[in-house]
Amino acid sequence: MPASYVYLGPEGTFTEVALRTLPESATRELVPMVSVPAALDAVRNGEAEAAFVPIENSVEGGITTTLDELVVGAPLMIYREVLLSITFALLVRPGTKLSEIKTVTAHPAAQPQVRNWMKANLPPDVVWESAASNADGARLVQEGRYDAAFAGEFAASRYGLEALETEIHDAENAQTRFVLVGRPARPAAPTGADKTSVVIWQRDDHPGGLRDLLGEFAVRGVNLMLLQSRPTGEGIGNYCFAIDAEGHISDRRVAEALMGLKRICLQVRFLGSYPRADAATAKVRPTLPGTSDTEFVAAADWVARCQDGRF
Repeated sequence: MPASYVYLGPEGTFTEVALRTLPESATRELVPMVSVPAALDAVRNGEAEAAFVPIENSVEGGITTTLDELVVGAPLMIYREVLLSITFALLVRPGTKLSEIKTVTAHPAAQPQVRNWMKANLPPDVVWESAASNADGARLVQEGRYDAAFAGEFAASRYGLEALETEIHDAENAQTRFVLVGRPARPAAPTGADKTSVVIWQRDDHPGGLRDLLGEFAVRGVNLMLLQSRPTGEGIGNYCFAIDAEGHISDRRVAEALMGLKRICLQVRFLGSYPRADAATAKVRPTLPGTSDTEFVAAADWVARCQDGRF
């Protein structure tokens, strides 16, 4: 297996910064890729051990490109996650003034995080165009394609630019979540502070359909951290649902919720159980009895005794 991690490039992206916080990144060759699909395809094709890509931000929610790439194609699994606080700098060629900026660029996920700042500080006729990544936007500014790019301040020196403005963000404490994705294998052992990700497809569209799916989690006391619908491509109104739930697949309440989904859904794609970046443990509602792992084990033991005639 190639000892390399690929990531959303080029060099100088927030993705690279987040990846380098993983201790194992020091022992891998880190290879930038032009897009999230290219990074994930490198893993599917056996060209890389794992891919590190953004999947969610606290301003706009799920990164749709990443979610969609995990939904289709050969299955992949999430093994780690990293949370990175995000603040932007406005990178320009040396000597450029704010009043001279007519075109700006960055990754599409950046725009909702700097929209208000742009209105307040840039000329009203400024034109935004999306780039493959924030660092790629900086490269395009270096080449003269755009006047400015929103990117990490650390990217300025790599592309011969200067940070005209720093600490740019519309929302305080904005964060982006990144995940390390590899080919399917046994999930890491539970830590007590874990997250499980799945994608589910309904068998048919009917009143209360989403409630039925979510009920599999609710009745077992499993809290959801992300719920995002994505079109299946099979016509208007056809959606699948990406879900992050507290807990590990080895937790009885989580395993039973997944079994319930498997019984009633057209398809369930398991995306992995992995340690939470915030290390927060799952909280089971004390007002909802019968939802602890101890109670699930006791109930299963009781059924087994009944089947053996030992009740």
